[in-house]
Amino acid sequence: MNVLLIGSGGREHALAWKLAQSPGLDTLFAAPGNPGITHHATIAPVDVTDHAAVIAFAREKTIGLVVIGPEAPLVDGLADSLRVAGIAVFGPSAAAAQLEGSKGFTKALCDRMGIPTARYARVSSLGEGLAALGGFGIPVVIKADGLAAGKGVTVAETRAQAEAALHDLFDGAGGEAVIEEFLEGEEASLFVLTDGKDILPFGSAQDHKRVGDGDVGPNTGGMGAYSPALVLTPELEARAIDEIVLPTVRGMAAAGTPFSGVLYAGLMLTADGPKLIEYNARFGDPECQVLMLRLEDDLLDVMLAVAEGRLGERAPAHFSDATALTVVMAARGYPGTPESGGAIAGLDAVEGATVFQAGTKLANGKLVASGGRVLAVTATGADVADAQAAAYRAVDAIHFPSGFCRRDIGWREIARTR
Repeated sequence: MNVLLIGSGGREHALAWKLAQSPGLDTLFAAPGNPGITHHATIAPVDVTDHAAVIAFAREKTIGLVVIGPEAPLVDGLADSLRVAGIAVFGPSAAAAQLEGSKGFTKALCDRMGIPTARYARVSSLGEGLAALGGFGIPVVIKADGLAAGKGVTVAETRAQAEAALHDLFDGAGGEAVIEEFLEGEEASLFVLTDGKDILPFGSAQDHKRVGDGDVGPNTGGMGAYSPALVLTPELEARAIDEIVLPTVRGMAAAGTPFSGVLYAGLMLTADGPKLIEYNARFGDPECQVLMLRLEDDLLDVMLAVAEGRLGERAPAHFSDATALTVVMAARGYPGTPESGGAIAGLDAVEGATVFQAGTKLANGKLVASGGRVLAVTATGADVADAQAAAYRAVDAIHFPSGFCRRDIGWREIARTR
């Protein structure tokens, strides 16, 4: 079968790496791809924002499945266009992708289905937001309602910070925001595949959002992750599935917008049990990298079962017992304005790890940085400490002078074991 993968980041490189191992794959195409993805796929010269062009390419190359990696094409309705054209696709409709595309939409679903989440207020103007702040304590969480690449969240430690975050969101622009109570606990990510009817648990991870060691500084798209997240015990995972995921799948189906694809639940493990922080309608980045390294199953076969509504016929997904850990190497200046064009060398010398490329390009035949998060250096080990040591050995073998990384990915779990 020929497959078309949509996307260009580290998540898509990890998906390409795993899809290329499928015995059912003939040719893997990727659009727009990146230099790392070219090791596994043929780059498709097609504009992914042009739905007609994607459909024409899929027909020309007899594509049996389109896999949509990032959130923007999902919210834009690419999956809908492909399904109307009779082309199988892994990824939710635009209506279902509102679970990620609109924080307010998800909060309303939680209200409707009794899903545990933070108390909130949905506001559509600066004045409304400032007035609503009075109903919350400090710290308080301010979120942009729409897509924000993982960075549209402010955890305000003072009233002044909360007001400044609202000014940033509303000054000179419309839109909406969600104000939430601050939840105490530890975060974990739970992944579940669903075809709109049945579900298939698909691993857990813990991301590191803040830019600096010790979880300081602004939020980013993710500076590293490890899997599995042992803090999400089997008992807590079962509760999250029963109290959060299954009501979501049922509620979306009942509303006539069934969700098909990967449902990524960001959870806060509170003293009262798991609560939903937010949903993503696609694999996380960098969580996808650690999940793919642990997956001991045929990814193409699983994705086809989702796309064709046959998920209930499949056995549980099989993952390695090993721990996988990834360290993001970012360009200097990220998550602000990243420094572009920095030279990258030494990837061929890396041993004991897999390097997934994200914000990279070729310039005069040389690999250089072209985005904020540039590489995801990923390794496995018997536990988090072993995987961490292997990943940082690989990081230290890479020459990327204008890059930086956190040096403490996995610190919470390592601290627990000590």
